[in-house]
Amino acid sequence: MCSMAKKRTKTRLDFYRIANTQKIIKPGDTVTLRPPDFTTPPYVAKIEHIEIDNSTEKITMKVRWYYRPEESAGGRRQFHGSKELFLSDHYDVCSPEAVENKCTIHTFKDYTRLEDVGADDYFCRFDYNASAGTFSPDRVAVYCKCEMPYNPDDLMVQCENCKDWFHPKCVKLTSEDVKNVKSFNCPDCINN
Repeated sequence: MCSMAKKRTKTRLDFYRIANTQKIIKPGDTVTLRPPDFTTPPYVAKIEHIEIDNSTEKITMKVRWYYRPEESAGGRRQFHGSKELFLSDHYDVCSPEAVENKCTIHTFKDYTRLEDVGADDYFCRFDYNASAGTFSPDRVAVYCKCEMPYNPDDLMVQCENCKDWFHPKCVKLTSEDVKNVKSFNCPDCINN
């Protein structure tokens, strides 16, 4: 007599409650996951779907990873913000029990408008192709005389005339000068 292997079936779940907590996660949520050690910052991922294997009752979630600048080709650069992440094309399957918290990934524009940045607030302005080590978009606007992309962690001052933004040190100002200035005109506008 011939026995047939049972076909494994999986069922997608609308949500999952993390054991011994009140935390509920669902597809579309962005979450932080426990790293392997305490010196590594938490991993960040978007939940694509959550499913249960009906034969084993094992629950897994498919995630799409966010990379930190230092994890990408080229590494961290001067213009990368401390809370900047890149949405990658890297997918994985992991246990929902690894989830620490939900977090929010803001657009770059929305992040720069936040009055108070919380521990679970991040921003993304680039998609990252992990296998090729490339970014999209591959260019962003630059500011100041130094022609660097905007870093929301850095103090900048806007010229009242041309509306360009400048790092205080690039226009020979201190942070204190910027706090006390009523109106700023950049050197190019002053000389014209």
